[in-house]
Amino acid sequence: MNTLKMSSNSRSLMRVRFQLGLTLIELLVSLMLGLIVVLAATSLVVSTKTLFTAQTEGKDVQDTARFALDNIAASLRQGGYVNYDFNNSPQITPETASSDISGLDANSVSAISTGIDTPTGSAVNFSDVLAVRFFGSGTGGGDGIVTNCAGSFVPAPVSPSTADQDRGWSIYYVANDANNEPELVCKYYNSTSGKWSAQSIVKGVESFQVLYGIDRSNPPDGTANQYLTATDINALDSTLVLSGATQAEQKQDLNRKTYWKKISVVKVAMLVRGTQNSRIDKQTSQYDLFGPAYAAANGSNDKGTTIMEAQLPASVKNRSRKIYTTTVQVRNLCYVDTDRGTCLPPP
Repeated sequence: MNTLKMSSNSRSLMRVRFQLGLTLIELLVSLMLGLIVVLAATSLVVSTKTLFTAQTEGKDVQDTARFALDNIAASLRQGGYVNYDFNNSPQITPETASSDISGLDANSVSAISTGIDTPTGSAVNFSDVLAVRFFGSGTGGGDGIVTNCAGSFVPAPVSPSTADQDRGWSIYYVANDANNEPELVCKYYNSTSGKWSAQSIVKGVESFQVLYGIDRSNPPDGTANQYLTATDINALDSTLVLSGATQAEQKQDLNRKTYWKKISVVKVAMLVRGTQNSRIDKQTSQYDLFGPAYAAANGSNDKGTTIMEAQLPASVKNRSRKIYTTTVQVRNLCYVDTDRGTCLPPP
C-alpha cells in the first residue's frame, strides 16, 4: 500500500511539475500584450500632455497679446494729452512742436538714445517702431495722473517755453533678449534721472507692425481716408515746400505742415508666439498681419506684415503663434487756428 501511495504521489508531483512555467509562444504573446498596453498608456499620457501644453500656450499667448495691445492703446489715446488744470500747462500743443505720433518702418532704436532720432537700421522680422508724445501732470516727478508705457510718472512741463521738449514719451519696438527671444520693449524718458531707459513689456512678439490712418480731407473731418506706413508719411513730408531762411526755421515749418499731425487712427498688428515647442502639425503657415488683401498689395514693400513659418528658425517653428490686431482712434486731435491761437476739434 505504501508503495502504491508513493507511486501515486510521484505521479501527482510530476503532473504538477509539468504544469509549472509557460511555453515560449505563451511568453511571447504575454510580452506582446503587455507591450501594447504600455504603449497605449504612454501614448495617452503623451497626447494628454501635448494637449495640455498647447492649451496652456494658447492662453499664455492670448494674455500676452491682450496686455501688450492694452498698453499700446492706452498710450495712443493719451497721445497729445494736455493737462489744462495745471498752472504751467500750455493751452495747446504749439504748432511748431513735433508731432504727437511718429514711427519708423522695419527698424529699431537703442534703449539709451534720444527718442527715435538714431535708428539702428535693423529689426526683428522687419518690426516697426511706434512713438507717442503727451504732456504730463504735477510738479517734480509727477503726481501719478499721467504715466508712460513703463508706468513711470510724467510731470507737466516746467514752463510753456519748454513745453515741446518736456513732453512725455512712450516708444515701442521689438528686440531680442539675452536668450534670443523677441520681446516688445517700452522706451521712455526718466525725468527724475534725466536719462533714457527701456524695459520689456511682453515676450514672444515676433513681428510688430503699424499703419497710420491719415485724414486728408480739406477741411479735416477727423476721419481717416488713407492708411499709410511710416515710410509713406515721410515720403509725403519730403514733398512739402518749406519756408524759412535757416534750417531751424524750416524745421519749425515742417512741424506745422507734417502729415504726421494728420493721423486720426492707428492700426497695430502683432504676431505673438509661445515659449514652448507645443505643436506637432506641419509648420508651413503664412501669417498676414493686416490680412491677405494688404499682403497681396503691399507685402513686398512692407515685409514685416507677412511672416512665412517655413522661413523661421527650426528651433522655434513648432511654437504656438497667432495674430492680434487693434485699431485705436486718436482722441486728442488738435487743429491749430493760427489766427486765434486756439485748438479746434475737427469740424
